[in-house]
Amino acid sequence: MFITDIRKEFYEVVANQRVALLVASDIDALCACKIIQALFHCDQVQYTLIPVTAWQDLGTAFLEHKEQFKYFVLINCGANVDLLEMLQPDDDSVFFICDTHRPVDVVNVYNDSQIKLLIKQDDDLGVPSYDDIFRDEEDEEGADSGNESEDGSEPSGKRRRFDEGAIERRIDRQRAKREWETRRREILFDYEQYEYHGTSAAVMFFELAWVLTKDTKDMLWWAIIGLTDQWVHDKITHMKYVTDIATMQRHVSRHNHRNEDEENSLSIDCMRISFEYDLRLTLYQHWSLYESIYNSCYTTCHFKLWTLNGQKKLQEFLADMGLPLKQVRQKFNSMDMTIKENLRDVIEESSNKYGMKDIRIQTFGVHFGFKNRFLAVDMVHATAALLESTEKDESNSDNFIKALDSLSRSNLERLHSGIDLAKKKLMAIQQTVASCICTNLILSQGPFLYCYLMEGTPDVKLFSRPMALTLLCKYLLKAFVSSTRNKRCKLLPLIMAAPKDLEKGTVIVLGIPPESETSDKKNFFGRAFEKAAESTSSRTLHDNFDTSIIELKTEDRSKFLDALITLLS
Repeated sequence: MFITDIRKEFYEVVANQRVALLVASDIDALCACKIIQALFHCDQVQYTLIPVTAWQDLGTAFLEHKEQFKYFVLINCGANVDLLEMLQPDDDSVFFICDTHRPVDVVNVYNDSQIKLLIKQDDDLGVPSYDDIFRDEEDEEGADSGNESEDGSEPSGKRRRFDEGAIERRIDRQRAKREWETRRREILFDYEQYEYHGTSAAVMFFELAWVLTKDTKDMLWWAIIGLTDQWVHDKITHMKYVTDIATMQRHVSRHNHRNEDEENSLSIDCMRISFEYDLRLTLYQHWSLYESIYNSCYTTCHFKLWTLNGQKKLQEFLADMGLPLKQVRQKFNSMDMTIKENLRDVIEESSNKYGMKDIRIQTFGVHFGFKNRFLAVDMVHATAALLESTEKDESNSDNFIKALDSLSRSNLERLHSGIDLAKKKLMAIQQTVASCICTNLILSQGPFLYCYLMEGTPDVKLFSRPMALTLLCKYLLKAFVSSTRNKRCKLLPLIMAAPKDLEKGTVIVLGIPPESETSDKKNFFGRAFEKAAESTSSRTLHDNFDTSIIELKTEDRSKFLDALITLLS
């Protein structure tokens, strides 16, 4: 069931209990986790933090901890499956689910006792009504009985006529039941057909902190990073992003106004959040301007930097801005102050001439003390790079803890190491996009585009991770759409496969919706993958919390693709 009063029905219930926090491996979930941890520390609530990367992880973690805990808080996992069916918990276990995945499973919505959903009701949920999908069997049974109490001595003709009436009624009931079941299947199919995302979990928990009047600037910053993660990884529409940014901006104004009179507003360890209308150049304040332009999706796709012509255009663009190459190629921090002061305006002016009308985006920046300045987008890239790091063979939970640490302002070293990893990742993505387009690796399969990264491709290990592959997929589709002349191909979704586990012989397969500014970001590949796997008996593992990401046996790839083509044509 949906919780209407998050303070009373959630926080006051768990405040005096021991709680198990099950947190998915994405940036929004990490930020939500930081906020709820801070609240729990405030009120000395005992909790155990358990990172989970997929459904199997979640099942194992629950089995290990179900004896010690009665209350489980699930962050960004658990809403889009029938959780009680999957985990088979005891009757006294209670699950509080704060999850952005949609659609929410109908059994979770209508279970009043064990499932409590911390989900915004104003999101466009479209949950079918109870009577359309659930029906009491007892009513039907009861309709037949009660007619059998007639006296046995009645004439047999009358009894026969009566029986005929009962049979007709039973046939009518069975027909009505069949029609209801057909309609139920249609309603559920329409409801569950597309996967999409709702309000950020970090924003939900920040609103809880606000209701409890325990919100701090750190919590606000984490909520902003959680929201920005949804935009960076293309989970929400631009309209939703702008609406939620406006909400965050009101909170930022409130906090800044509240702290104006405080003594520490100029101290060395203070924290200032500001609304920025900043450039869509990834990590440019921690890189050289040239490298940032070269490795940002927006500018790469606009200039088509994988072509000689595109590189020439970039040089012209830099010349138009009147920036010396020496300045552009050195670290942003080392650039002349005179250039840095009005850099954004200079870039925006030249961008307009070159057709990049929306080079600026609404976002937030933070100052820690006098020296350290970060944009929310930088934080997302740095934390994601730490979370999916493949540099050392460390476990998922080690990476999770490192990524969680990087969000604390007391741990800037970790954050800077994340920024270095993010630069490597962005360069790898840019090079992979360039090689895929130059070698025509993107094939049109009819209803969708398809690209397979071969074993032996540089940085292929990096793309065995879901977030890195999602980002690559998004960049690649944008680049393909900007370079192809085929109008039909511009409107197609993209399926991408990359080697996952060589020992097991599996590939990771991911599908994303077509590229368009007005896209509703609804993804139909989850259901399509299930159907295709079913019809061909392909050996697949639907273990990811996002249904549009699956694992598939390498040798089943071609029959799985053939089934998808047939299904979607």
